[in-house]
Amino acid sequence: MKVDGKPWRPIWLEDDGWSVGIIDQTRLPFAFVSARLSSEAEAVQAIRAMLVRGAPLIGATAAYGMALAMRADASDANLAGAYQRLFETRPTAINLGWALDDMRRRLAPLAPGEREAAAYARAAEIVEQDVEINRRIGAHGLELIRAIADRKPGPVNILTHCNAGWLATCDWGTATAPIYQAHDAGIAVHVWVDETRPRNQGSHLTAWELHNHGVPHTVIVDNAGGHLMQRGQVDICFTGTDRTTATGDVCNKIGTYLKALAARDNGVPFYVCLPSPTIDWSLRDGVGEIPIEERSAAEVTEVTGIAPDGAVVRTRVVSPGSPAANPAFDVTPARLVTGLVTERGVAEASEAGLLGLFPERKTA
Repeated sequence: MKVDGKPWRPIWLEDDGWSVGIIDQTRLPFAFVSARLSSEAEAVQAIRAMLVRGAPLIGATAAYGMALAMRADASDANLAGAYQRLFETRPTAINLGWALDDMRRRLAPLAPGEREAAAYARAAEIVEQDVEINRRIGAHGLELIRAIADRKPGPVNILTHCNAGWLATCDWGTATAPIYQAHDAGIAVHVWVDETRPRNQGSHLTAWELHNHGVPHTVIVDNAGGHLMQRGQVDICFTGTDRTTATGDVCNKIGTYLKALAARDNGVPFYVCLPSPTIDWSLRDGVGEIPIEERSAAEVTEVTGIAPDGAVVRTRVVSPGSPAANPAFDVTPARLVTGLVTERGVAEASEAGLLGLFPERKTA
């Protein structure tokens, strides 16, 4: 996608052919800077400290983290150790484990001298596969937007939550892919962007993305979505997901469940856009089985902003001495999801719906 008219991706291989470049998302939207990862330890820190975030991008970064580990030491011991260190960085997004399992399965049978080249090649494939998956998600979601545009005057009003944009993937995004493709196709769209406290991925990242690509949008506080739906100002909701069960429950950024409840009460279609590696086929009950990351209370008690002198500062916004809790995700039951937009098409949010698109997952 574009920044100041120039195409960018959030992760790339540097010109030296081995180190990894990323956009430092902790600096957005106040500064657009890149960082260079030259070791597995730096990849671990980039994931843990959320220089990169979003399930698909976390998986891609972990894959390159394995490649960096193999460049330093391709022994069996380091293969196992790197896997574990990278796996422990974030607990909720399934793509992390998927990418690491894929890398380990491919590298373990190889001789140590063959592992570095194979790791870099597979990491690059994971990136390109994610780009194509998201493009296809966008193509299927575009038809949902087009159908609304064909029957109403004015722009199609879309509400999204958190950042499931190109910054969270390797390009296009998941929830934003239909939006970008509709905009690029000349369909009038307008996006309601939830701020998404406590880390403000909506107001910091989604708004930054849409602005730079020229997509009309408005930032709203998280609690305004239901009000806008009641007034008929939301035509469709698109969100992403960090993990989806085999039965269609979706785990996404905290606050997604409340948006789905409001959408159901007001008859607004609520779609979840997901690449197939985000489906955890081993789970059936999202509320009971998906681990929910509890992040630092400081993310709730402090915010990042611009001071009058232009400096980027952290400011406390909670009464001193008051404790804060910070569950990072919630689970939206399948019954509240209108449909799951995947690279293979749009499925009903159910086991039968998913298996209809992914029949190879059927068991005897």
